[in-house]
Amino acid sequence: MAKYERFEDLPVWKEAVRLYNAVLDLLETPGVPLSPGFRNQLDRAALSVSNNIAEGFERSTTAELLSFIAIARGSAGEVRSMMAAVMGREKLKAHATELRGIRAMAESCCRQLTGWEGSIQKLPFQGPRHLPEQERRGREEKKKVDDFRLIFLRGLKPEHPLYHTAEARAARGEGGMADGKGQSAKGNESKANGKGQGEGGGAPK
Repeated sequence: MAKYERFEDLPVWKEAVRLYNAVLDLLETPGVPLSPGFRNQLDRAALSVSNNIAEGFERSTTAELLSFIAIARGSAGEVRSMMAAVMGREKLKAHATELRGIRAMAESCCRQLTGWEGSIQKLPFQGPRHLPEQERRGREEKKKVDDFRLIFLRGLKPEHPLYHTAEARAARGEGGMADGKGQSAKGNESKANGKGQGEGGGAPK
């Protein structure tokens, strides 16, 4: 799958822009017999295709990108449906070529979006600001495990075998204190050994 740094470079976004401009050309043609409601809905649906492609591309995760691709494809399908609904009207025969062209571009957008979605699902998207879903979930799971272990270690009772381990002391924030106690204990042990050796040296042979 090709890697694109800007949504403006995406072939499907360019096709969606062509679609919207074709719709504008139709709506701006004098005398086209379309109702205000139809015109408004067609304009919104056609513009939604390119806008959702762009917004999905700029989102943070693969899951969000896929969601916006689905919305864009739905909008392209809506344009196709609207063209099919009025294609047979007698009053629109003079504009049949424009209607077929718009419908063909909407179909092209749907095909490209479907292909893009399939590629993303096989290989996580690696855009400049996108974190693959699998990697994000892995990080979240690791954090949960680490947090759980930290809570577990902090809650250990003194009689537990792991209570005096370095990891448990660090979890309780007792690293320095424990080390100090350990050094003190070692010092006392050395003193005791020295005392014992002195006593031994003075004992009768």
